[in-house]
Amino acid sequence: MSPMRRITNTTIEQSNSMNNVTDTSAPWRDTLASLVPQGGARKVLGIVFGVYLLGAILLGMYWSIAPAPFDVQANAQELSVREGIAVGASGKLVTGAVTTGALIGAMETLLDKPGGYTHNDRFPPGVWLDNMPNWEYGVLVQVRDMSRAMRQVFSRSQSQSAEDVDLVEMEPRFNFNSDSWILPSSESEYRQGLKYAKRYFYRLADEKATGAQFYARADNLRYWLETVDSRLGSLSQRLSASVGQLRLNTDLAGDTAATQSTPTPSVEIVRTPWTEIDDVFFEARGTAWALIQFLKAVEVDFADVLQKKNAQVSLRQIIRELEGTQEPMWSPMVLNGSGFGPLANHSLVMASYISRANAAIIDLRDLLSQG
Repeated sequence: MSPMRRITNTTIEQSNSMNNVTDTSAPWRDTLASLVPQGGARKVLGIVFGVYLLGAILLGMYWSIAPAPFDVQANAQELSVREGIAVGASGKLVTGAVTTGALIGAMETLLDKPGGYTHNDRFPPGVWLDNMPNWEYGVLVQVRDMSRAMRQVFSRSQSQSAEDVDLVEMEPRFNFNSDSWILPSSESEYRQGLKYAKRYFYRLADEKATGAQFYARADNLRYWLETVDSRLGSLSQRLSASVGQLRLNTDLAGDTAATQSTPTPSVEIVRTPWTEIDDVFFEARGTAWALIQFLKAVEVDFADVLQKKNAQVSLRQIIRELEGTQEPMWSPMVLNGSGFGPLANHSLVMASYISRANAAIIDLRDLLSQG
């Protein structure tokens, strides 16, 4: 056989061998092809992304449900049982335990609720949420105000008294940046603050640790209520500005000798941008939620002071007004109708509750200042 014929025969045999291999793998290829939907990889990726998006949306809706209020006395009892040392020799909660426990409970709720702390989230679904982060900020502001009051007045007998060692560490950690995602994260700083708050809570009941005290006095309560008054007044104005207001400048009213840094218009229009209306609304709901817990705790720890001033009913009325802000919202979005227009304005309804609670707090402060 000539060399050329041998080469041709070899080539034909190799070609036949390759065809046989191809024919052998054909059923597997057909099987795999049948598993891939029509449209190829793009359709598969589209289905996967759609399922992920739906799951993230549902999870975000679940995370957006505001936590229920807790029983402040039961919370303090549970916290005491958890470590076994938060009651005095009589077996009862000592003065200040309920208020401190309410502070701890509010911060634990903020960190441990479904979804955890979302205000600083950088990934879905937390980064898509809007209402819950603002609700959290409202709670956080009240936690900060209460922690400052505890450090400055509740734990000190007079202005020259030394600050409590644990509250000195707790208060700045609760005031850490609320948006920090990492190095350090907001959650890690807040949990550190919780550790010091719990140490103070347990030291209150330790008769050997007399350095930890909580002074339930009328002037101390008035100090904290003054801060609450200022917060609610600001929130009321921001909520009312949802429809726009023509406001007269009363900054220097009542003092003919008063001055200010730079001149301001005598009349100005104040209006909350429509993109921020729901932000202010849910911040107000979070603020009211936290205040309800703190006021109920104050009712227990300052019971003797309130009874002496015959102010228990006044405090309960404040709580009742704030509880009105927690009613279920049946609208899928915060409506911004005009004051007397055909559509509701949820911000004005919220402002009504906040304003009445604020007015009652002013009356309570005046009552506490009387002899």
